[in-house]
Amino acid sequence: MLPLLSSPSSSSLMQSFPLKFLCTVQGQGHSTHGCTNQKPKDSIVQDNSILHPEKVLRRKLALSVLVSTCVFPTLSSHAKTKNMNPYNEKRVLQQNRNIQKQNNAPDDFPNFIREGFEVKVVAPDNYITRDSGLIYRDFEVGEGDCPKDGQQVTFHYVGYNESGRRIDSTYLQGSPAKIRMGNKALVPGFEEGIRDMRAGGKRRIIIPPDLGPPVGPSTFFSSKQFEVFDVELLSIQNCERRTIGFYSDVVCN
Repeated sequence: MLPLLSSPSSSSLMQSFPLKFLCTVQGQGHSTHGCTNQKPKDSIVQDNSILHPEKVLRRKLALSVLVSTCVFPTLSSHAKTKNMNPYNEKRVLQQNRNIQKQNNAPDDFPNFIREGFEVKVVAPDNYITRDSGLIYRDFEVGEGDCPKDGQQVTFHYVGYNESGRRIDSTYLQGSPAKIRMGNKALVPGFEEGIRDMRAGGKRRIIIPPDLGPPVGPSTFFSSKQFEVFDVELLSIQNCERRTIGFYSDVVCN
């Protein structure tokens, strides 16, 4: 909120007005304090009578507006309009469910309720929220160790936007994805979400915008939104660098 300029006191304000106006106003109360070259009250009335009545009225109205504006500055209307539109969460939830049903979203798909720039995630109690803002749920835990930096993970995934519309799927592409951990090749929230998975595990990851993909015309994403990924971690492989002559590469098995 912008700070209001400090309002001048009535005494300092009146001292800033022209001298003739001070004498005229105070003359009506038979006081000449602060004025010089005073005229009798009759002279003041005589001076005003020279002006046309409409001009006198117009001058008085203008001065009245000036004084009221300076002494009583206009207050911000933010507090007045802040609660004009009450938030109807139940209605928005039902609208979201209808849209998700049309998009064939999976069961127990989370809801995202927007109020201005704030987003509330509505999900069942079996979802876990981390300090980073990442939200996830395990359908199957899997077995073995979790992947480490330098290892290669092989996984399937299906990506959804907030409305439950599918935006990408390795199942439809016909082959799983493979990536080495720790190379910053994945969306930050996605890599965090699969880092503690085990081979054979299945997990739903809800990625907040701060951990999400880049936004731009060259990507799938046109705005900062939550993204949802259903991930199936297939395997974890160790990798080593192989050098043959002038040729070098990394082999994972």
